[in-house]
Amino acid sequence: MRNASETANFFLSKESMSNKKLQKLTYYAYAWTLALLNENAEKMQYHLFNEPIEAWVHGPVIPDLYQKYKEYGWMDIPKDNPSFNFSPDELDILNQVWDAYGSFSANELENISHQEAPWKKARLGLAPYSASSKRISDKDMFEYYNEQASQ
Repeated sequence: MRNASETANFFLSKESMSNKKLQKLTYYAYAWTLALLNENAEKMQYHLFNEPIEAWVHGPVIPDLYQKYKEYGWMDIPKDNPSFNFSPDELDILNQVWDAYGSFSANELENISHQEAPWKKARLGLAPYSASSKRISDKDMFEYYNEQASQ
């Protein structure tokens, strides 16, 4: 099993970007992998990485990944050419995520994630600017993105 940094490295091989944008792309890679590589929400055996994803004010965040890059603040993390080793199915999903979301700004990705059920469910009952470490449920991600894939 990989960690979230390896997934982030894939996106940083494409372009420099802010921590916020990197968080959202890594979240979408994880969520779409759940939806496309698992049979159902009850027996999800396939996860792209183990770190939890939390519903922060500005959208989904992987706390360990945030800590790794927080020194950049709102500035871009430099583009890199790291090595990574993904299966063909994983690489296909990562490229699709890049094609679908890569052209959006960090703020646009934040706005998109705020319209989607997994983040909204995890933030239920919280004020818009309340800090939270509530996890976004794998089951909610699977169900939401699996439904999106079948439309």
